[in-house]
Amino acid sequence: MSIIDHEERISKLKKMDNPSSKELRAAVQDSVKDFKTSWLKLAQALYSISRDKLYEYWGYEKFEHYVEREAGLKKPLALRLVKTYAFVEQQEPAYLRPEFAEDREANTLPELDAISVLRLAKSKKELTKDDYTELRKQVFDKGRAAGLVRKDLTMMMKERKKIDPDEEREQRNTAAVRRFMNAIRSFKKDAEALKLIKSDLVKKADELFRELESSVEE
Repeated sequence: MSIIDHEERISKLKKMDNPSSKELRAAVQDSVKDFKTSWLKLAQALYSISRDKLYEYWGYEKFEHYVEREAGLKKPLALRLVKTYAFVEQQEPAYLRPEFAEDREANTLPELDAISVLRLAKSKKELTKDDYTELRKQVFDKGRAAGLVRKDLTMMMKERKKIDPDEEREQRNTAAVRRFMNAIRSFKKDAEALKLIKSDLVKKADELFRELESSVEE
């Protein structure tokens, strides 16, 4: 692009950046913020309805009947909303303050699915405290998309589950011995039932079985 073309393009862009376009840009930002926070309002309402069993007063026997027949929501989504709100209320109560949205940019507001992934990560025993803190930062402080948070969680889980080659080999050997023991146990029962082997051989088989069992337990 020549210098003249570049200057013409800049001049055109400046003309387009008028009060009307700025208003449109602000409207998009506000809409994004409303879109990202609307799930929280819905989740809060559903949580209260589920907790207080208000659906019973409206003639529904179960919560899922209410959400499916009246609210038009699928049961899995409704339950995810309720569980996610409960998680936020317990773990991130500051996020529920009215001024929360005002203090943060629209692009950093957490998604429902992103918080849902964080909620599941909280129960993973393999993760360290630092792992969870990093995921929490990505979700609540940076508004990271759910797919990326899920990818981060998967990578962390794989790293924490790395097994030493010697340990892995020992686990395979133990599994093989257990399969062999099960085969012996099954054969011995069938042989005794059909009287295919003598009693002294049964005794030896029992001794061998106990030795194998003892080696596995060690």
